[in-house]
Amino acid sequence: MKKIDVFTHIWPKPFHNALMDHLGHTTDITRRSEAVPMMTNLDRRFEVMDMFGPDYCQILSLASPPFELYADPAKSLDLATIASDSMAELCQQYPDRFPGFIGTAIMSNPEKMVEDARRNIEDLGAVGMQIFTNVMGKPLDLPEFDPFFEYMASTGKPIWMHPSRGANFTDYLTEEQSEYEIWWTFGWPYETSAAMARLVFSGTFDRHPNLKIITHHAGGMIPFFEGRVGAGWDQMGARTTAKDLQKVLKALKRPHLEYFKEFYADTASFGSQKAIEHAIEFFSEDRVMFASDAPFDPEGGPMYIRDTMAVIDRMDISDAARQKIYQDNAVALLGLKL
Repeated sequence: MKKIDVFTHIWPKPFHNALMDHLGHTTDITRRSEAVPMMTNLDRRFEVMDMFGPDYCQILSLASPPFELYADPAKSLDLATIASDSMAELCQQYPDRFPGFIGTAIMSNPEKMVEDARRNIEDLGAVGMQIFTNVMGKPLDLPEFDPFFEYMASTGKPIWMHPSRGANFTDYLTEEQSEYEIWWTFGWPYETSAAMARLVFSGTFDRHPNLKIITHHAGGMIPFFEGRVGAGWDQMGARTTAKDLQKVLKALKRPHLEYFKEFYADTASFGSQKAIEHAIEFFSEDRVMFASDAPFDPEGGPMYIRDTMAVIDRMDISDAARQKIYQDNAVALLGLKL
């Protein structure tokens, strides 16, 4: 059985060089990424991977933040091209270690986003595309982004949805920034959940029934708040008088909770067993996949891999379910050939 880590982050050397040429220096979340050796040093990455045996392998993706936070649409396309070409080359050179990579969609460049996604998937062999939960503060259900979802649904390849929120998203209206990194700790699970809700209630899955979206960090808040999401939202509109929100529920082809259960989730929960258990209970064992979020742990890579594996190995689930989470679900959804 392989242990396919479906969400790990990397800055390949050509991309890192291009990014530094563009930025000059890193700050905040880009500084965090650059400071972790495993992000930019392939030898260190292999050292960490070797700690977990020959059956451990990684699906590669870029790290947060999204391009649009540090580059205009044209430059974003240039950087995305370098990143995808570099990750594709790593997968070709080391297929046993890296059986696939995820392209990062340039949602800030609507004229090129579908063309670039097509290049990633059809020319480079990407196993899917990564998006973020908002595009410079814009929600994902705006019409300008719908062609991307239409294309991805047509391919059958999944979309990885990574949360995006910074200190400028305040926790209180009277303040100018979020304090104590609350924007990350609680803000990112909220961002994931809000984006899921916008896609569900806007009818995105009715328009594109073959759409497949993998939610990061065990599905955000959704599994924990199934009651509020389900029966609570059955009463949508009871708290609002300015508009008729019952029309939203009536416009959906199925009960809204069914759509939420059709998302996929990963196990990147920083070692929280309960988070993974809730994800499996909510999405089912067929829609949860092993992911560590390496290398962003206090040890710079090994800890989240080790702790996540320990959780999965000790959980009270069948061996068949464990194999689905480690390997089979990823092979089926990503179209991997091991």
